[in-house]
Amino acid sequence: MSTAAAEATVRQVAVPPAARARSALAHVDYADAFVVDLSAAQSRTAEEWARAIVEGAPPGVQRQLRSGWAALGLKLGPSRSDRFVLGWEVRRSTPELVLLGAGSRIGMPAELHFERRQRSLLFATFVQHDNPIARAVWAATEPVHVPIVRRLLEQAGKRFG
Repeated sequence: MSTAAAEATVRQVAVPPAARARSALAHVDYADAFVVDLSAAQSRTAEEWARAIVEGAPPGVQRQLRSGWAALGLKLGPSRSDRFVLGWEVRRSTPELVLLGAGSRIGMPAELHFERRQRSLLFATFVQHDNPIARAVWAATEPVHVPIVRRLLEQAGKRFG
């Protein structure tokens, strides 16, 4: 598959109101959403997709993700567990969606939302800013966050699309 074709399978979209409404954060100060086309989307639950995409990433990518999340002050659990996906706590899981969450040491709790659709997967990020430090940290992080998410989903599209 060419790079252009792989990139075409991932697109940033407006955050669906229903996805935002599922957030357990006290308030959402930042949100984004992406859709990755997956012809076999119905072959796994949303949690299985989250695990395949994040825990199925190459070991070096997993280390970079966990290192970046820790640098943001996120409180991560074990890398591999029934209750955690690469350190993110499973807060809600149904066949159609999984909501992963992480507390924060600096006042910036966050959630990752994976939602299985007919032939695609929606991935959304929600971040709460509890203080000016958290807001400043996220302002510096956002320009890096979006390309990382896009690349992670493009790689998933290549592996599973």
